[in-house]
Amino acid sequence: MPWLELAGWAGSALLVWSLLQTRLLRLRVFNLAGSLVLLAYNAAVGVWPMVGLNVTLAGINVWQLYRLLRTRHDEHTYQVVEVATDDNFLAHVLRVHWADIARFNPGLRFDAATQQAFLTLCGDELVGVMLLRPAGDGIAQVDLDYVTLKYRDLTPGEFVFRRSGQLTARGYHRVLTPPGMVAPYYGRLGFKPAGDRFRLDLSAPDR
Repeated sequence: MPWLELAGWAGSALLVWSLLQTRLLRLRVFNLAGSLVLLAYNAAVGVWPMVGLNVTLAGINVWQLYRLLRTRHDEHTYQVVEVATDDNFLAHVLRVHWADIARFNPGLRFDAATQQAFLTLCGDELVGVMLLRPAGDGIAQVDLDYVTLKYRDLTPGEFVFRRSGQLTARGYHRVLTPPGMVAPYYGRLGFKPAGDRFRLDLSAPDR
């Protein structure tokens, strides 16, 4: 099979693979890569209608990637809402996502009497849920920091820890993450390693 034809098949495979992604950022990156490969392939073989289609797809993906990357640090994109630990919607969220939650938080226990709950939203869509409890001396111990798969590449946790001001408004000046978390992302949010967990010293929310 000629290399040019192989390139065409590879581009088609990338395009199909992109549609199987549940994470927004990965979907757009793979879709853009597939569109660019197919754009070059169709231009090489002179199939101009397909060139036009892939130019359009590439443009859409570039625009969507720009929006995703520009707004992932935009405080107007995400909202943080505190909910009661006996809230029915919180119970529904935990029940629906429990299998995925347990993968990253083995041994997690839900204790409505001692924990506080925060939901991160994008409009009316759930992005993540956080459970924390006071550990004394202004320290918030995170028991659960879960982000739904769709938003997992966009680090929305920063809006709970920094930008929303929810934690400093409650008198917390330090956050400790659960020990032994699987695949933690806290280094990207300014946390520092502290033994088998991460620590963040809080200040006023960024504006």
